[in-house]
Amino acid sequence: MSITLNISQRNAVLQRMVTLVDQEREAIIAANLKDMQAYKDEDLAMKDRLKVDQTKIDGMILSLKQLSHQKDPVGVERFSFMHDNGMQVYNKTASFGTILIIYESRPDVTIEAAGIAFKSGNKILLKGGKESLHSNLAIVTLWHQALEENNIATDWVEYLNYNRQETQKFLEKPTQRVDLIVPRGGEKLIDFVKKHASCPVIVSGRGNNFVYVHSEADKELALNNILNGKTDKISACNAVDKVLIDSNLPNKDDLVESLIIALQKYNVQILGDDTISGYDGVEGISGDEIWYQEFLDFKIVIGEIENSQEAITKINTYSGGHSAVIITQDQKVADTFMASVDCAAVYHNASSRFTDGFELGLGGELAISTDKLHQRGPIGLQHLVTNKWYIHGSGQIR
Repeated sequence: MSITLNISQRNAVLQRMVTLVDQEREAIIAANLKDMQAYKDEDLAMKDRLKVDQTKIDGMILSLKQLSHQKDPVGVERFSFMHDNGMQVYNKTASFGTILIIYESRPDVTIEAAGIAFKSGNKILLKGGKESLHSNLAIVTLWHQALEENNIATDWVEYLNYNRQETQKFLEKPTQRVDLIVPRGGEKLIDFVKKHASCPVIVSGRGNNFVYVHSEADKELALNNILNGKTDKISACNAVDKVLIDSNLPNKDDLVESLIIALQKYNVQILGDDTISGYDGVEGISGDEIWYQEFLDFKIVIGEIENSQEAITKINTYSGGHSAVIITQDQKVADTFMASVDCAAVYHNASSRFTDGFELGLGGELAISTDKLHQRGPIGLQHLVTNKWYIHGSGQIR
């Protein structure tokens, strides 16, 4: 890898990218139109992620601006002490080195995730899906222009235009150094990367998020929460797929019937367990397998649960470890639920749609990790570093 870029160099590239992306809006959208026209699949979530419009470009520019103004995450002192023998010991944050980002359909990853990795001093390898090739290459061209104009080698941001077999071969035996891999996509992509990678992988992207409506829930709050989580953005990994309703909720029928009517307005397919399937407009389910599934579609499963402990058990059994919500006015129950549910983000009376690096104060995200090492949940600029020991002596020996 090249000598580490200082923070002024990194910021200069990001600031130049702000200008270039703004200037080349129409060129990016035109390249994306080629991808959209070639995309023939019926996967609504994939299609939503693939599309680039003026609003998405505004988001790319905002991300770059915010990154360029954030503090340098590299070289931050985490710990220091003076050894008994006079050595001065420091532990500081350090770049990983080279990060490979493998992703499906989302051209904005070529800006936002790459920008976060670059700001944290890493060389970037990008492997986008074939469905977004024209969009990705148009954006990478801008990265190279920004690097060249700042007298920096273009291999700091490199695009790997590989097919599946070439990608597998690279994962198993990389032809250049790779220190960390971040897959951004569905479970098939994540499993493929985990199976073949020969270096550390941060697992991200799988949702299958639950909302538990406790017996002391505000029903209007619950209704609005579920609607927002399910219908606001179906392609998001923080969307809601499962709802558990406490059997002891007063006037439970009112909530269930109102929820069915509200979801039907959005053409959401509603499935239910043995109890909920008895309501009009709800299809029955067979077996437990569906409780494991992330839908990324206008589809939801609603079930009845006896109490909060059963809700916790069910969520810990079936969820993707991403986000879980409890709707209740009982603070003690909420506290127990939030401490006991094994998810990266837990919510009390708020939407799972806030599991996002920008919304949670990170200024953006590389990914949302469902792993527990080294960072859980949204991975922001300050998390995309490792650490390094610096020891200054004057001839000490042990």
